[in-house]
Amino acid sequence: MVPDKTGRTPRTESASPIFNNPLSSADNGSYYDPWVIRVNGFYYYCGSDGGRLWITKSATLQDLLLQAKTYIFTPPGGTMYSSNLWAPELHYRSGRWYVYFAADDGNNANHRMYVLEGGTNANDPLAGAYNFKAKLSATTDRWAIDGSPFDFNGQQYFVWSGWEGTTNVSQYIYIARMSNPYTISGERVEISRPDYAWEKVGSPTVNEGPTPLISGNTVNIIYSASGSWTNDYCLGRLTCTNGDLMSKSSWNKPPTAAFSRFGNVYGPGHASFVKSPDNIQWWIVYHAANSDGSGWNRRVMAQQFSWDGNIPYFGYPIEKGIPVPSPSVGPGYAMPIADGVYKIKSKVTSQCVDVPSGTSTPGVQIQQWTDNNNVAQKWNFIQPGKWLL
Repeated sequence: MVPDKTGRTPRTESASPIFNNPLSSADNGSYYDPWVIRVNGFYYYCGSDGGRLWITKSATLQDLLLQAKTYIFTPPGGTMYSSNLWAPELHYRSGRWYVYFAADDGNNANHRMYVLEGGTNANDPLAGAYNFKAKLSATTDRWAIDGSPFDFNGQQYFVWSGWEGTTNVSQYIYIARMSNPYTISGERVEISRPDYAWEKVGSPTVNEGPTPLISGNTVNIIYSASGSWTNDYCLGRLTCTNGDLMSKSSWNKPPTAAFSRFGNVYGPGHASFVKSPDNIQWWIVYHAANSDGSGWNRRVMAQQFSWDGNIPYFGYPIEKGIPVPSPSVGPGYAMPIADGVYKIKSKVTSQCVDVPSGTSTPGVQIQQWTDNNNVAQKWNFIQPGKWLL
């Protein structure tokens, strides 16, 4: 290397391990409803093949779906939870591991939420067997999927997606209090239904997959909207700042989606959230359609996101095939913007950095312009390496 002007020879910081989305490929099949947590230095993915529940374990997020599956539950036949096991979530609560999942008896109208109880080792969700514990239902026992428990101000809560009545007209987001990790106490309260056009693509209309994302005294619920079989499946956000989680009026829903289709990423939805190994970065893990119009043939994707105060900001899905730096592992870790094509979009105006009329004239003054996905709004970010002096 050539010394710099100070006479010192610069060192290039070691490059980040790079991966490409999706995490799962055609070779290892369709994955959906990803649930990822990080415990004692390892990432864990809790998934379903429809008839069984399983967990994988990996030291790295990007390799999580390449690991061997540990099957933790195969339901007995002839029960109300023998079939169509969906969207399991793995949680450590009140001194034990629990897995929350939806299931039915083969008839979708009978879908309800259930919970398994596992071991007591907080550092290892695979230490100990999982056994059926209970059905989870509010006083109004209606169709229910995608349940997620959380704690706030000393109270346990459960959020899920369900029908208002007994027919499949629309899916709403509901919340209820819990008296322990396997019991809903009292009645459910609706906190969201499809209101905006971006929530109403497909029939029946859908709000589902609610996942709590809490920062300080702010409770965000990130949920999926529009039909999961459509290209326009996306993420929305509900936010409560006054602590009154059981009142619908306490929840604010922005009029635009929080995360939606972009480039070659169709139908991004049903997310979970996890930190990097050094506990610095936040990552969103979600599923998206494998291709334009592929519907429920889905793959798992992951990328970093940021915060605007106590509100998560997800930006746009990183297109498939673009190199992504893996989660950071420490302060000496290089975190470049991987080579690739990006948009630069204002959070204030929702407009993009744009070259007027797409001209190739050098030195032209750039501008903000309505997002039209034109080549004049696409920018190639190149990582030249870092200098450590």
